[in-house]
Order: sequence, then C-alpha cells, then structure tokens
Amino acid sequence: MTSSPEHARLLRLATRASVAVAGLLIVTKAVAWWLSGSISMLAGLTDSLLDGVTSFLNLLAVHYALRPADEDHRYGHGKAESLAGMAQALFIGVSAVLIAFQAFERLKNPEPVGAPWIGIGVIVFSLVMTVALLVLQHRVIKATGSNAVRADSLHYRSDLMLNGSILVALVLASVGFPQLDAWFGLGIAVYILWSAIQIARESFAVLMDEELPSNVSDDMLKLACGVPGVLGAHDLRTRISGNIWFVQLHLELPGELTLSAAHTICDRAAEAIAKVYPRAEVLVHADPQEVVKPQPAPQ
Repeated sequence: MTSSPEHARLLRLATRASVAVAGLLIVTKAVAWWLSGSISMLAGLTDSLLDGVTSFLNLLAVHYALRPADEDHRYGHGKAESLAGMAQALFIGVSAVLIAFQAFERLKNPEPVGAPWIGIGVIVFSLVMTVALLVLQHRVIKATGSNAVRADSLHYRSDLMLNGSILVALVLASVGFPQLDAWFGLGIAVYILWSAIQIARESFAVLMDEELPSNVSDDMLKLACGVPGVLGAHDLRTRISGNIWFVQLHLELPGELTLSAAHTICDRAAEAIAKVYPRAEVLVHADPQEVVKPQPAPQ
C-alpha cells in the first residue's frame, strides 16, 4: 500500500510551504534583531533558523517516505518521517539551550532594547504567516496522518506562543520594562524544550513499533468478529509506518470450511477493518477453531 496521489500532493505542499515560511521569517527576524538587540527577538530568530533546518529535513524525509515499497523495504519508507521528527526534537532542544544561555547573559548584563516598534511589526507579520501555515498543516494532518507534518505543526504551534511572548516582551520594553525581555526569553526556552520532548516521544513510539491505542485495537477485533462466519479473533498486532497502519490478526473459523471459503471470510474481515480505518493494511491468518488454545481470562 502506498500513499494516494492526493496524499502525496498534500504532503509535498505542506513541507514546501513550511520551508518557504521559515525562510521568510529568518530574513525578517534577522533584520529586526540587528536593529533592536532584543533577546526575545534573538530567541525568535534562533527558532526560525532551526525551523528552516528542520523543515528542509522534513521536505527530504517526506520525499523519501513517499517512495513506494521495494525489494529492500517491503513495508515502504514511511518511518523516514519519524526519523525526521527525532532530528527536529534534537534541533529544537539545542535551540532552547542557546536561548536560555543568551537570556541568562542578558539578565547579568542588562541592555536596553532598541527599535522595539520595528520588532513589533515583524512579530505581527510572523504571527500572521504562522497561523496561515498551521491552518494548511492541520488540513494535511487530518487528510494524511503524517507524523512528520504533525511534528512540524507542533513546532510551529510553539512558535505561535513564542512569537506572542516576544510581542508582549517588546511592548513592555517600549514602555519602560526592558529587563522583562530576558525573562520572557527564558520562559520561551523552557516551552521550546518541552515541545522537543513531546516530538521525541511521538517519533520514538513509531520507531519502536508501539501499538495503536487499545480502544482502536478492540474496535478492530469487534469489526472482524462481526463478519458472518467468524467465531472469534485473537493475536491482533499493530504498528505505524508513515501514514499507514499495519494490522495483523488471527481469525477463528470452523475447521470444516474449504480453503476458498476461509480465504473469502478473511478478506471480508480485512475489508471491514479497512472500511472504518482506511489507513490500515490488514493481514489476516485463519485458524480452525478446534486448534485454538483457550485465551486466559482477564484478571
């Protein structure tokens, strides 16, 4: 199973838009930081630089993940998205440390914030561009379930809060509270680090073949058992690769069925699951009921 052409188009659109927005914000924030010397603005610039790097990595990862399965990768290349997510978490964590270091330096050696209104204009522009990108990413995530775009979206949601904090810091600096700029920068660093941990957890779960949520697995078993002729189902296993869910389960069928009849029932069970969960690629194994060992009762 591979991504549909529409999914591929949306993924490419989201990753290219992310790179374009990051590049635009890097230029505008660099100019604003150069004129203002604001630590909060430096935090925003540092984050945008890393946005550019991680968005470019996402672009490459999604391009690779969309390649169809081949002889060396029979399950496709979808985990490239989660590898990109781990790289994002690393870059975001480094940015948080750099921002915190600069904030501590500014607290020890306070300096006035110059040209705050230029910075305010740049941040308002950044907020508008970030919101537009998040709207696009939300649409793509809803349609494709992409881990890479989800990680990128989480990062840009943190950017939304970061830029909002920078805006408040610059406004306060312009009315006589310049030291708050460094405190805001420190708070932003903590939030960015938390975002990195969230991204790393989600990506690590996919790379380690973590099961789908138990309610999804239970629902899949019910769907399989609802197919006429199925006497029971067990040993359901799931994992995620890119935007595909790989599902395996055993069906309990009457032992006297012919191979053709058993095969037909297995196909119907797979179709019942895929109809409700279109991202699922289902592999079904048929067991004669008389050879199935009784399952232990739940404690």
